[in-house]
Parts: sequence; C-alpha cells; structure tokens
Amino acid sequence: MERTMVEAGDKTREQAAVRSKYRFLFIQPFQLPRGSRYADKYHSDVLSKEQRLRMNHLNIRHLLEDVEWDFHGGPVAPYGDWAVETREEFAHVAAARLPIVREACASGKYNAIVLLGGGEPGFLESREIARRYRIPVTSCAFSQMHIATMLGNRFSVIDFAESHNMYYYDLVIRHGFAGRCASIRNINYYHARPGHEDASTIADEREKALRGEPSAAVERAVEAAIAAIEEDGAEVVTFGCSDAFWLQPFLQKRLDDLGWEAPVLEGYSCAIVLAKLLVDLGVDASGLAFPGDRPRQWRQKKMF
Repeated sequence: MERTMVEAGDKTREQAAVRSKYRFLFIQPFQLPRGSRYADKYHSDVLSKEQRLRMNHLNIRHLLEDVEWDFHGGPVAPYGDWAVETREEFAHVAAARLPIVREACASGKYNAIVLLGGGEPGFLESREIARRYRIPVTSCAFSQMHIATMLGNRFSVIDFAESHNMYYYDLVIRHGFAGRCASIRNINYYHARPGHEDASTIADEREKALRGEPSAAVERAVEAAIAAIEEDGAEVVTFGCSDAFWLQPFLQKRLDDLGWEAPVLEGYSCAIVLAKLLVDLGVDASGLAFPGDRPRQWRQKKMF
C-alpha cells in the first residue's frame, strides 16, 4: 500500500512537471473599452480567460491541458471603438501591442508568446523583441500557412471584408507562400463598425450557428471552400480573420459529409501547436533574421 502511494506521488509530480513545461502568454491584438458600441462579447474584461480565448466553441481545450497560460486582452484600440480591419487600423494596434510583448518577455514568466488575431499585427517586431530573451513567438496566419503546406500542395483562405482580404494578401507574400496559396475567398461579412450598423455581422452569424440555427456564413464558407478546391486547386482550407475561426468545425463536418477529404485549419490551434514545437526543440527565431543592435558577427551581403 505504501509503495502504491509513493508511486502515485511520483506520478503526480511527473504530471506537474509536464504541465509546467509550457508557460504561454496569449495576447489579443486589441481590446475595446467597456461599453463600446461595437464591442464583441468576447472582448469583455469581465469574462474568464477561458471565455476570452473562446474555448467554449474552439477545439483547443485539449491542447492547453499541459500548459500554464495567461491571457492579455491587448492594447485598447487607439483608432476607435470597433474591430480592426484596415491596414491603418492594423498599424495602430501593432505598435500598441509591442510594449506588452516586451514586458511579458522581461518578466521571465513565459517560455513562449502566442499572438492572437488572424492578421497578427506586430508579429515580426514581436519576434525581434523576444529574440533578445530567447523566447519563441507564434501567430495565427504564420502558423496556419506553415502547417497547411505540410498537409497539401496548396491552401486557400476563407476570409471576410475586402479590406481585410488585401491585408491578408500582404501576409501571404510576406511569409513567402504566394506560390502555395491557391486563393483568398471572400464571404463578404464585416465586423460591427461605423457604416455597417444595419448589416449582419460575422459575430451575428457565429451566434446563430452556435445556437444550432441556420447560418448564412456557414453556407457561404462551404460554397467558398468547394470553389477553392474545384476551381483554385486548394487541398487545405484555412481562415483569415480570427473572427472566422469558429467556422472550422462546421466547415470541416460539411466537407467531410460531402466527401471532400480536405483538412480545415484554424489559427489558434496551429499557433499553440507550433509554440509547443519550438519550446520542445529549444529554439527561437534566428539571430541572423532578427539581429540585435550590435551582433557579434555581421554579414557584408544579404542574398535574395
């Protein structure tokens, strides 16, 4: 009996060690002031971190069972009280998120930073900051694209809002996937924002689907995904804005039911898995890609 108790204690300690192996901070790209006209309910600072990470409808809970994690709501949006969509708005929140990344790295509490938001504002700059602390940083678009190209030859992106499509177009090029991205398909929804008060938002469609009601956004996503497969040559489907990530289980099931054996990825899962991989490998960003102010070695020439 005593031996059994000792073995049980050893097992508990081993499990605790596994749980503390990953220490992540999730940072939202922005948050809106409480009571804002256009605030999504998941941006409320009165919610638990699990609710703000949308764990009630994204299939990520099992990925965090062995992770000690904190959640930061991101900087208060400096441009207005609506969600980010345009390049200008992304530039504002990118700069505002960097001090949060720097403080998190300097705290010594985390061994990886996960930037939330499909548009990953401040991602490259955050990697530059975290490189000084040897901490990896992952983000949703970057992670989706890399994992998608491990699963198939070409991927397509399901996104909404024309301005966001073109911002994401820039990300595809920046990450070097123009030759592997078959298309960006627009299902034409918007965030709640000035000028679109009377339009059905992507958040409205999400709530319908989660209640088990018909959702036009789901139908548009299915049509877009099938067109991406049949017309564009996509073999994997991903998403653009993180406010479309909720579509993943609905779209995956519909494609499966229709006989299309195409993986459907969403950014939160991909960013979490990639962060774990980098921690396991004991690596962060290359010091050649993200050199410090005074690197010990320097190159006379950079090749393309």
